[in-house]
Amino acid sequence: MTNDAHSTPTDTPGIEELEAQERRLVLPRFTYDDAWTLGSLLVELARERQAPVAVDIHRAGQQLFHAALPGSTPDNDAWIARKRRVVERYGSASYLVGARFRAKGTSFEASSRLDPDVYAAHGGSFPLHVECAGVIGAVTVSGLPQLEDHRLVVEALERFLARV
Repeated sequence: MTNDAHSTPTDTPGIEELEAQERRLVLPRFTYDDAWTLGSLLVELARERQAPVAVDIHRAGQQLFHAALPGSTPDNDAWIARKRRVVERYGSASYLVGARFRAKGTSFEASSRLDPDVYAAHGGSFPLHVECAGVIGAVTVSGLPQLEDHRLVVEALERFLARV
């Protein structure tokens, strides 16, 4: 069972911090090999934490990486698809999109006019933003509470950028 709809109340990042993450985590390029490296890094981090997650990387409509770790379920793949669609539509992290709706005193589900069976503005999907190209895809994790999914992806992107 996944807890993507829930978030831990402590140290919840504000919109400014989430937007700063997106500005900071811009990639110089994103190749097939980069997808493997980033995906493998996410799997390594998740295994270290015994996190029951699924990991997915999409670029321009093509799945470049997918892994399901012990404890993950097919439901995690459904969450991945729904969160990734939010990134593809809004060009922002799924957690940030949800936070923007909450900051307006509403929810994504109530105000986006999008089918919640198709879109989920819950944490865990982050845009792959490439310099001079814009958002070209998304890296997504599902299986932890939404803020933890988001933080895992951000940590992996930070480590990945330190290597390139």
